[in-house]
Formats: sequence, structure tokens, C-alpha cells
Amino acid sequence: MRIISVVISVLFLVACGGSSEQSVPSRPEPPKPDLPDSGYPDKPNVVIIFTDDQGYADLGIQGSRQDLKTPNIDKLASLGTRFSHGYVTSPQCTPSRAGLVSGQYQQRFGVDENRFTPMPLDIDTIGSRFQRLGYKTGMIGKWHLEVMGNSSEWLEKNHPDFYASNQSIEKLPLQYKRPFFPDERGFDDVFWGYERRYWTNFELNGSDKSAGYQIKEQYRLDLTAQAAGAFIERNAENPFLLYFAPYGPHVPLEATEFYLSRIPENMPTRRRYALAMMAAIDDGVGMIVDKLEKHGLMDNTIIFFISDNGAPLGDDMTDAPLDKRGEAWNGSRNDPLIGEKGMLTDGGIRVPYLVKWQGHFPAGKVIDKPVSSLDAVYTALELAGEKSLSDLDGVSLLPALEGNADYLDERALYWRFWMQRAVRKGKWKYLQAGIRREFLFDMESQEGETLNVIDLHPAVADELRQQLLQWSNEMQRPDPIVEIPAPFGARYDHYLPPPQG
Repeated sequence: MRIISVVISVLFLVACGGSSEQSVPSRPEPPKPDLPDSGYPDKPNVVIIFTDDQGYADLGIQGSRQDLKTPNIDKLASLGTRFSHGYVTSPQCTPSRAGLVSGQYQQRFGVDENRFTPMPLDIDTIGSRFQRLGYKTGMIGKWHLEVMGNSSEWLEKNHPDFYASNQSIEKLPLQYKRPFFPDERGFDDVFWGYERRYWTNFELNGSDKSAGYQIKEQYRLDLTAQAAGAFIERNAENPFLLYFAPYGPHVPLEATEFYLSRIPENMPTRRRYALAMMAAIDDGVGMIVDKLEKHGLMDNTIIFFISDNGAPLGDDMTDAPLDKRGEAWNGSRNDPLIGEKGMLTDGGIRVPYLVKWQGHFPAGKVIDKPVSSLDAVYTALELAGEKSLSDLDGVSLLPALEGNADYLDERALYWRFWMQRAVRKGKWKYLQAGIRREFLFDMESQEGETLNVIDLHPAVADELRQQLLQWSNEMQRPDPIVEIPAPFGARYDHYLPPPQG
């Protein structure tokens, strides 16, 4: 009977439409706690490091795995604060990045999945916001919010003739793609790309260049780390925002012998390459810290380190050939969490999450309350002097960092992705995959997502379900209330107890 009532309530709200223009009550505003008067310096520099498909387990400081070494990032955590229940807004690259770059739930403007690129031009970005506050802004690494090969919906709407011709997106004239590049979205200095081809407007030696593509044969993680260092050198005398998004350990798995030599050979090849890539990322973080120390900026620089989503495991972490992409394991791990990239279990959305501000934020502290990547954006802008924060979906982390984190239990975090929907509020997490698979978890219990307690707490599940549906109804796209297809259903049943009845 519970399943029937869920479907009826969901279908009722969907019938009302998927837009905030419908006559449904607005969701309660998340709590905005009074900020401590701590005398923080004006206009601190902000560095946001956003890795790619790095699972929850894969920092040494997490204590889950013994086969990796990330000394530089671990030092950030030991001298800063680690959020053990840190979340991103999606279990997939593009929507997670759209959430971070906008500071909003990306479903508000329709970037629910990778295939809904590009990010609309009317959405304000952290680059533009910091620019208006007098900051120099930089974007290095993976952007993934531009017009891409899977932007078919956008192409059909905006360039129907090109869409009908079924040509490669590479043939679309640059003038139509250019407005979506980060240097047109609020970032002064850019060095972004993926494997060999990069759009840049400065050189690695720090000199200016005309904006355009460059082919770079250097190892991608070393290259973008050097670009991040060059950005700091270029802007050390100005307040700056650096959004550094290394393309790893996302596939394709590749590493130089310099990093592979650090990793023992007696392990799956994909794991070894992922560990080598994480060693490269760690070296890059160390280099960024060295640059900040060189210029005496550590006391005036906030550093966030977050992954964009959990690791893809391919169900069983098969050690497939390195050239296999698709659903293959990328060599990263999510232990001890349940599930993987693409799922709204914690393995897909709970990630490494650290913040350090030398001399201002506590050192060696672990906060076990649920926080979002959206909170990092809110907090950074708040400290930079932004007064107009009401359109953001995050909350300030300052009270939690000052010692009182209880307010973080009072607001809900929401997710919606590919026929799944979830909400976490305090210790409770409600998750519905498709229609039949419905779960309630006590995330503070030892069992976590291994024990479905929905039959023990139906009133809690009902309340969270209604809040989730109300939030979902405010988003731009309606939620397709359909059963998840068999292959994905099998993945859920692999990780979670299958539904009864």
C-alpha cells in the first residue's frame, strides 16, 4: 500500500508541472545562521580544487585504504577541517560541476545530466560573482559545461539545421560555442581542456597570449597543475579565485613512469594507474601550496578540496584493459560507502571534502554533519564580501567551523538524477530509485545504507518524501516517474536489499 500511495502522490505533483510557476508551496528556506564576529580578513584568496571521479576512500586521511599515499592533501586535512559527510549535488560530472560553478541546484536551470549541456548563459557563475567583488579569477582543467558531443537538445533547439545534418559537434562554428567557454563566463585566466587540446589565454611561464587552442603533449595532470601555479604567480598581488579541476582519476587511465614507480605492481592494473594519477594530483596540490607559501599567502587563502562524484566501480571492480571506458571501473574506491557513480547511494555522491584556512579555521577537526559543495560556494562568497546570497542554495559553514554545527541537521539536502531521487536531513536519508525501490536509512547508525528501516519509521519517510517532491516540483524539468530499467535495477539490487513484495 505504501508504494501505491507514493506513486499517487508523485504523479499528482508531476501533473502539476515541473516548474516553480505552479501553485505549490515554496520549500522552507534553509537555515541561515547568525555568523560569528570573528574578524576574518577582507577578500581572502579562494582556491577550489575539484577532482574527477575520486572516490570517498582515496585520500590517506580517510583511513579506508592502505595502498595509497596522498601526503600533501592529507596535510591540508590535518592542518584544516575534514567533513566526513561531504556531498556533491550529483553522481555525474557535468551536473555536479554546474552546481558548484553556479552555487545552485543545477536542476533549477535544467542541467540534470551530462546530456543537458551547455550550462545556460543566464546563470551567474562564481567567476562572475568574484569578478564583481574585485577578484582576479582563473579556471584550470576540466570545464565540462560547454557545448559538447551530447548537447543534442541544445543543438536541436538553437541550431536545428546543423542538428538535422547529424554532423560532429566539432563542425559547429566556434562562434556558437565560444560564449559557453569559461573565459566568457567570468574567468579572467583560463587553461582548460581534457587530454591534449586546451583553450588558453596565458602561457605556463605566466605571459599573456591570445585566447585560442593549443595542443599540449605533456601529461595532463602535470600540465594543469603547472598552469594553476602560473595563475598564482600571475595574480599573487591581487585577491584571486582559482577553480582548479584536474582531469583525474577519471578515465582514460594514464600515468607517467614518474608516478607509476611509486606504486607497487602487485595490484590490479587499473587500481595502480588510478593511484599513480592520484599521486600526480597530490603533487599538484603540494605545488599549489608551495606557490602560496612562496608569496606569503597561506594566511590569506582558503583552500577547498572536493571530488565531483564517487568512483565508478562497474559493480565488481573488474580489472579491464586500460583502454576500456564506458561503465568500467576507474581504479578508485568508495569504501566503506555503498554504491558508485551514477547512483544516489552515498557511494555516488559522498566524497572527500576538506577546507583549510591557516590561522582562521580549526586544524585537525572532523565535522560529521551533512554538508554540500554548495556550502563551499556560499561560504567563499560570503567571506569575499558578497551581500546578495539569497539566490544560492548553500548555507554558511562558518558557524560549524567555529564550533556549532547543529544547524546543519536542520536543513535538507536534495538530489534527483536519472529516475532516482533522494533527500538527507540530519541523520535520515530517504531514497527512491524508480518507483518500487524505496529506502530509509539512519546515516548515523553503524549499518548506514546496509539496513533499510523504512518499515520501522514510516512517518519519517512520509515527511521526507513530501519535502523531496515539493523541492522536485520547483525544478525546471519534471521528474520522469518511471521504473528504472532492468540493468540499472540489477545494480541497485547488487548493492541494496531488493524491495519486498
